[in-house]
Amino acid sequence: MSDTGSLARSVSAAGASLLRGLRPESFGAEPRGERLARIQASPHFADGVFRNPDGPARTTPAPAARRELAKGFLDREARALRAPARPIPLHPGTLAELSSPPADGLRVTWLGHSTVLTEIDGRRVLFDPVWGERCSPVGFAGPRRLHPVPAELAALGPVDVVVISHDHYDHLDMPTIKALAGTDTLFAVPLGVGAHLEHWGVPADRLRELDWHESTRVGSLTLTATPARHFCGRGLRNTQHTLWASWSVAGDRHRVYHSGDTGYFEGFRDIGARFGLFDVTMIQLGAYSEHWPDIHMTPEEGLRAHLDLQGGSPGGVLLPIHWGTFNLALHPWAEPAEWAKDAAEEAGQTIAFPVPGQPFEPGREVPTEPWWRAVSAPLQRPWRQRGDGTVDVLPGGRPAR
Repeated sequence: MSDTGSLARSVSAAGASLLRGLRPESFGAEPRGERLARIQASPHFADGVFRNPDGPARTTPAPAARRELAKGFLDREARALRAPARPIPLHPGTLAELSSPPADGLRVTWLGHSTVLTEIDGRRVLFDPVWGERCSPVGFAGPRRLHPVPAELAALGPVDVVVISHDHYDHLDMPTIKALAGTDTLFAVPLGVGAHLEHWGVPADRLRELDWHESTRVGSLTLTATPARHFCGRGLRNTQHTLWASWSVAGDRHRVYHSGDTGYFEGFRDIGARFGLFDVTMIQLGAYSEHWPDIHMTPEEGLRAHLDLQGGSPGGVLLPIHWGTFNLALHPWAEPAEWAKDAAEEAGQTIAFPVPGQPFEPGREVPTEPWWRAVSAPLQRPWRQRGDGTVDVLPGGRPAR
């Protein structure tokens, strides 16, 4: 019996070792021990998974729509529209450019997709840093960048805190985290995500791991994990054991908000009432689809979220994120920017459109030039239609006013 037991244990250990070998390091690690106990005690965790506000969210297409979706992704003409027709203009960032503090204490640099460097009241916050070539667990497949990174990590200078919204590959990039693990920066992450970071070499004492409505201090800043409507997961099994979040960051003089990935939900009003008004909101409004309407926002929904966060009226600056860098949905490449511009103009809301890498100070001068029109194919779906269902389309695909 003892020999049989030893053999069984050896086979079991060998099997576990094989499975570990087959599991890419980029999958990260599952929460265990005290971290798992915190997850299970969360008021937002029930029946073994984290729960969204406003009820369950549809995260995958309905079975009947999958063939249509696959056809759309494979269609050659439609695929061409999902990328720029010419190279995307970039603003090459330099350490010298960012070395002097912003004049009024707030400067924002969008580096593509959801990666934003925010200099706020003497501190430097880097949201969702992704410097990898692909948002994928492997380097040879998956969505590839449509433009180079505008600046090397070293060109940003010291970062006080890295903020992660959730653990999907286009927001949590293992090579970037490993590079940042060798610096002195702190990491603020949603509950459970710290397991991935520790697995990749981030010391536990540099982690601030928060549930929704929890806050941490970094110098003079207060960072609060706020609700979002999304989901999580990096491996083959999506255990829903890591939380997703939006973030409020408040300094002595300024406040900013980063939405992470989220569908529209009523909670934006509550976040705005508690933490607004915001000088800048960084709002996800790309990679939307009728096939997953609960987890990503359209430009119109993104504008509505911004207005909710501002108490219902135009205010501050809206910075669209989660568009332009990766091809993650069926809509044309430039559609999020074009439609967001139209929606903001209708509402009288200031909206920023920096080229990737271009710093701007919201209290001084906001970049509003529609730079994407010079490199985009014409859009075939204008923002508004006339009452008779027809449209007047100008060169470049814009509707006449």
